[in-house]
Amino acid sequence: MTIDLEMAEIAKVFFQESREGLDVMESGLLSLGATADRENINTIFRAAHSIKGGSATFGFAEVAGFTHGVETLLDEMRNGVRPVTAEAIQTLLQACDCLREMIAATEAEQPLDQVRIASLNGDIKHILGEANEAPAPARAAGDEAAGTHAASEPGGWRVRFEPVADLLRLRNEPTRMFAELRRLGTMVAHADTSRLPLLDALDPESCYVSWNIDITAQIPRGKLDEVFDWVDSGCRLEFTPTGGSAPVAAAPGAAAQPQAAAGDAWSAETKAVSPNETKTVALAEAKAAAPADADRSAPGGAPAQKASGDSGSIRVATEKVDNIINLVGELLITQSMLSSFADGIDPNDLDRLRQGLSQLARNTRELQESVMQIRMLPISFAFNRFPRIVHDLSRKLAKKVELKLSGEGTELDKTVLEKISDPLVHLVRNALDHGLETPERRVAAGKHETGTLELAAFHEGGNIIIEVRDDGAGLNKAKILQKARERALVAPDQDLTDEQIDNLIFMPGFSTAEQISDVSGRGVGMDVVRRNINDLGGHVQIASKEGLGSTIRIRLPLTLAILDGQLVRVGKEIYIISLLAIVETIQVARERVNTLVGHTEVFRLRDEYLPVVKLCDQFGVEPDSRSAEDGLLVVLEADGKRVGVLVDDLLAQQQVVIKSLESNFKSVAGIAGATILGDGTVALIIDAPGLISSAAKQGVGAVAAHAA
Repeated sequence: MTIDLEMAEIAKVFFQESREGLDVMESGLLSLGATADRENINTIFRAAHSIKGGSATFGFAEVAGFTHGVETLLDEMRNGVRPVTAEAIQTLLQACDCLREMIAATEAEQPLDQVRIASLNGDIKHILGEANEAPAPARAAGDEAAGTHAASEPGGWRVRFEPVADLLRLRNEPTRMFAELRRLGTMVAHADTSRLPLLDALDPESCYVSWNIDITAQIPRGKLDEVFDWVDSGCRLEFTPTGGSAPVAAAPGAAAQPQAAAGDAWSAETKAVSPNETKTVALAEAKAAAPADADRSAPGGAPAQKASGDSGSIRVATEKVDNIINLVGELLITQSMLSSFADGIDPNDLDRLRQGLSQLARNTRELQESVMQIRMLPISFAFNRFPRIVHDLSRKLAKKVELKLSGEGTELDKTVLEKISDPLVHLVRNALDHGLETPERRVAAGKHETGTLELAAFHEGGNIIIEVRDDGAGLNKAKILQKARERALVAPDQDLTDEQIDNLIFMPGFSTAEQISDVSGRGVGMDVVRRNINDLGGHVQIASKEGLGSTIRIRLPLTLAILDGQLVRVGKEIYIISLLAIVETIQVARERVNTLVGHTEVFRLRDEYLPVVKLCDQFGVEPDSRSAEDGLLVVLEADGKRVGVLVDDLLAQQQVVIKSLESNFKSVAGIAGATILGDGTVALIIDAPGLISSAAKQGVGAVAAHAA
């Protein structure tokens, strides 16, 4: 269905709120235990009802129809008609997944997966049917009536719609229903203005008009329900089936009288229509449409969807916006103060000038911090997906797992949050598959049969720390070392520390799984995790004790837009190195520098040899001196590897705003971006992980030979 331009912006809000509603439904369903929490079920029901009402308002009839069945099942649960069973919860979780796909396909204006919709509708109908087995005669009569009604729809309908006075205040637009009704058949609407007061008593925000609507077409009752699904329960809404004759226009004033009589005749039929009737019609229509739509689907069988990794919008708390507005006001005051010096400066005003510049610096810093806060989101946006992942995988792996989340309110930059989600999924899946044992093995090892998986987030030293902890079997160091030697990743006679053995799992293609499954075992996860975290300027560590469990610790910068950097000079050029990558800075002594085969220089730092990287050679810059002892060696670390970067001088440390070099120029090896310094010159930001990786490839052989 195509949405007109006027509604497109509102529809974006609907799609976003629908996804949030599905998150609420999924979270609530996962928390339902053997004893149903009535308030929890009410929350799930309200989320489903909002999605159904919104989709019906926008004319997304198939989404509204599918959600109607979900809502009916939840309604019976919350009213105590149906017990909360594992089967019902699993079906509702699958329905949430289906609704996500339907909403994504609707937003992208792609065909829906009718086969899956019909299948899940059938599952929901099956569960609902089990509740109505008694009394059998009444049910049979109802089914017969429903079947007769579905087989022969009336030739038209007469609708009486009398909204509540607050309809417009609730931001409803009743005239939208006319456009939807016209799509169903020939329509004539009569406005009833009998409730309209005199002008001096009229409230412009109240709705006084009601409507009598005649529609000529064979329309299933369920279709009308979908059109009016947004209607509040306080409104008067009556449907009366009519014959096939064309509706006759009547005077607005006279329309209410015959309609009132018709409403009495209708009351027993319309509001009491069985929900099963609508579901039966919807399922039959879905099955009939499935083959045609399936042919139009993509080869994979799933509708095309928008990429969900990077969202184009962000919700901002009002107080954050208010804070920025206040700071802008302070800046304007400071600017006005400084502008008074434009015509000249009296020596007696120097103190006032210094005060103004100091205030400007303070306001600018506070404004920068406030703007950065707008991009900060709680990590719960990433954590919220894991209850479902743990629920599904633990069922699949026949393991009992308790998931604990802490620090969900810890905030970090939106870009970091989006890019860390996939690495976290890899880590959680590995913990479930490789770390946590089956209940039988846990009991045999003296543990509780239910394993614990913890995700924690907290701030530490200007960074965010994310930890993934489990109380499983831990890493089998002997097995890891054996596999590494079989693959020639480690020399047969090479001795490794426990930490080095643990870090072997981050090697590309490394896996200790005996057999490959669709969960893990192909060795394509942990190396990707480390690379993605390093790309974010972060670092990952692992600590494991055999039989007790493992902890994976991720350190990330709070934002990718601001960098705490060390300015270094090489010749006349200034470069910036992230403080997170710097281990130490050393004055070079000639006797500790060795030149190896291939003109590779190494520096002996205590008990290890570091490859020396000369930025002057890397970027073609003329240095003050090419002699190592005349410069400074900045020791950088990434991925557990170290190199020494030779520079002429260390300058100040400062926060810099990162600008993309690739989008403004082109990608340059060894450069992560650029920034503009206070004097207007451009300084390049060193890509520490890339520089270290390149140096390690060039010098590892020479260093190893020298060390031997």
